[in-house]
Amino acid sequence: MPLDLPAPHLLFLGDITNPLDAKTAIGLRDWRPEQCVGQWRLPGCTVDLGLPDMTPAAAVAAGAKSVLIGVAPLGGALAPSWISPLVDALSSGLSIVSGLHQNLEELPALSQAARAAQQQLINVRVAPDNIPLASGQRRTGKRLLTVGTDCCVGKKYTALALAKAMTEQGFPATFRATGQTGIMIAGGGIPMDAVVSDFIAGAAECLSPNAAEAHWDIIEGQGSLFHPAYAAVTLGLLHGSQPDALLLCHEAHRSAIDEYEEFEIPDLKTCISRYEQAASLTNPSARVVGISLNTAALTADEANGLCAEVSAETELPCLDPLRQELSPWLALLN
Repeated sequence: MPLDLPAPHLLFLGDITNPLDAKTAIGLRDWRPEQCVGQWRLPGCTVDLGLPDMTPAAAVAAGAKSVLIGVAPLGGALAPSWISPLVDALSSGLSIVSGLHQNLEELPALSQAARAAQQQLINVRVAPDNIPLASGQRRTGKRLLTVGTDCCVGKKYTALALAKAMTEQGFPATFRATGQTGIMIAGGGIPMDAVVSDFIAGAAECLSPNAAEAHWDIIEGQGSLFHPAYAAVTLGLLHGSQPDALLLCHEAHRSAIDEYEEFEIPDLKTCISRYEQAASLTNPSARVVGISLNTAALTADEANGLCAEVSAETELPCLDPLRQELSPWLALLN
């Protein structure tokens, strides 16, 4: 699904206080900074992207073409208190881009304001029509899927960083986006959590079709097998991707599922075993080949020390792909 969004964007943060809720805005800031003119924060917002604070009118003057909803709250809907400010943004001459589950056209105030201002309401989290059932048949080419111990642990960043490093080293590799933020970054993909459950594996097959034998599809993972709400999309993506290799992503020192604290995250060896067992249905050779550790909250020395500990524990190369060279992973994929 190719995507053409009106850019550059004003990144909307609403009044959120949890940085994990800002993953869409943070992803665009980090991977498409040339498309971001500023941030728009409502009173009460404590998340700061380090971009200029702007009103919609100021963003228009700076060249912005759209407000991009930069938040991904639990449930995927706009807060009622955000509607009036977004109406003002439309009136200021900005379209609205959203990756939430909620369809913007279903909100009367926004649809009326968009028509009056002749601006677009663009929903990114829309599955393509006519997705087939999965065949389960093996495809040519090679595939790597990033999987996680939880949501928001670095699956997208790991896939983007690895695809970038592989391309720079001359590997034939393509990043395959499976979530709204990745799709906005890559300019295309399939939002797996918007696909009817029976067709998730089929969508994953479509996303990573037959390719040259040396080509790697680097597929962005979703959810976690250990998440009480999102394990289903993880499993469907795992079966349809038929990965030859998996990278297990984990945030340093996270011990429980975010916002579901009663669900503890298993130890990494158990996570590895369960992912390999689940993947074996459609690819008996699937193996976890490395650990991607999100060490953003640690110092460089702490990060290096913990990566070394995890490598020793799992007997797999453990890296933070945003802080360390990826050559140990590249060597395994060559």
